[in-house]
Amino acid sequence: MKKADGKNLTAAAPENPPRLTKKQNILQAVKFALFSASAGIIQFLSFTLLNEVLKLPYWPGYLTALILSVLWNFTFNRKYTFKSANNVPIAMLKVACYYLVFTPLSTWWGDALVDGLGWNEYLVLVGTMLINFVTEFLYDRFFVFRKSINTNELGQKEQKKLEEAAHQARK
Repeated sequence: MKKADGKNLTAAAPENPPRLTKKQNILQAVKFALFSASAGIIQFLSFTLLNEVLKLPYWPGYLTALILSVLWNFTFNRKYTFKSANNVPIAMLKVACYYLVFTPLSTWWGDALVDGLGWNEYLVLVGTMLINFVTEFLYDRFFVFRKSINTNELGQKEQKKLEEAAHQARK
């Protein structure tokens, strides 16, 4: 949104966010999957570099790669998947809370499986990434962005088109 003077405004989250259509929900899941896949590539490649070239132990390589992928994923999913205009620091804080739980747990189980039980580090990494994908989508969708979906400029345009189409259909 922009004021008359051209300055950007952050839209407040509506009390009753728009109800998404089945198509919107499916598109949202697909977009999240695609952005998460791109973040997964970043995580996998950076982990591989840290593991193979720098020979870091599992946990520091995993932790560094995870942080890089989280920043990427948050940025794109906020803007294009959930189309949220909510307060960025608050949304980032909510995502950080997810990772305050997920990161130590996944670092612990990853280290235990790789160094403790001798599992392949890439098998553990991919399994952990799949768990992260599913749980973070649910967390983002129903907690972080639940009241701010389609509040940015892209989302408002989409909602306006849907409302116009619904209005035309009623005529």
